[in-house]
Amino acid sequence: MSNKILFMVVVILSFILVYVSSREITTFFNTEASKQIVIKDKNAKLETLNIEDYIVGVVAAEMPASFNEEALKAQAVASRTYAIYKINTSTTDFDVVTDVSNQSYITVEEMEKKWGSDFTKYYKKIKEAVLDTKGEVMTYNGEVIEAYYFAMSNGYTEKSSLVFSSDRDYLQSVESNYEKNLKNFSVTKEFIKEEICTKLNISCSKIKIENIKRSETGRVNEITINDVTFKGTEVRKKLELRSTDFTISKEGDIYLITTKGYGHGVGMSQYGANGMASLGANYQDILKYYYQNIEFSYV
Repeated sequence: MSNKILFMVVVILSFILVYVSSREITTFFNTEASKQIVIKDKNAKLETLNIEDYIVGVVAAEMPASFNEEALKAQAVASRTYAIYKINTSTTDFDVVTDVSNQSYITVEEMEKKWGSDFTKYYKKIKEAVLDTKGEVMTYNGEVIEAYYFAMSNGYTEKSSLVFSSDRDYLQSVESNYEKNLKNFSVTKEFIKEEICTKLNISCSKIKIENIKRSETGRVNEITINDVTFKGTEVRKKLELRSTDFTISKEGDIYLITTKGYGHGVGMSQYGANGMASLGANYQDILKYYYQNIEFSYV
């Protein structure tokens, strides 16, 4: 009789655990088939991948495999979150492209070429970071967030409204000082006058710079060059600068443009994430710092 009672208790407890688990985990997909993503590669070829296999390829492309494991986990969650956001909002026959327009992705064959003799070690490391966070995404007010990230801050991240068309409460500016001692934090690029004029499509009798307006983080919002006003993001794109935190000086006939940091500045700084991880932060600590008031859910 006691064995029957014990069996019934175990069954009831199992049911309760399953019920509680199902209540605590938000599910954004209803079927296994929907845990797939359609990618469009550089040759415009469409391919359907399992979402976790795709994330391995993204982390391998987007973050140095030598980074701390917790930084790689943070990247995996950020990349997965961005992918799910794109799936949920796609209006085309594909969900993402495989370059920096969305997030970069490489195949296993490309990883082998990239890492050479270190392939086995780095592939295992990245796959473990993805599997350790399998299905995990960030949400805000119950919705999967638009999880932007970039390489290296200038000391601060930037709020999304100054870079992209929309303001996100979870994408606000935070301090990020983990990158300032890196050797490539500040980089100077040389230009001749004609090169600047051609790329900006302006008159070229001389270069006149005025009315530089910067954000609170030091990045250029607007700048007037030869009586034409540009957004800082536009100058960065046309001159192929590392960031919008730039200064322009002149030495003889050469114009020197010095940038701080690398990338658009919104969301998680990848080098900042690695800096936080090296000081003991786990991946959720990192993500909660760079994305404000978010929660974690599963797909």
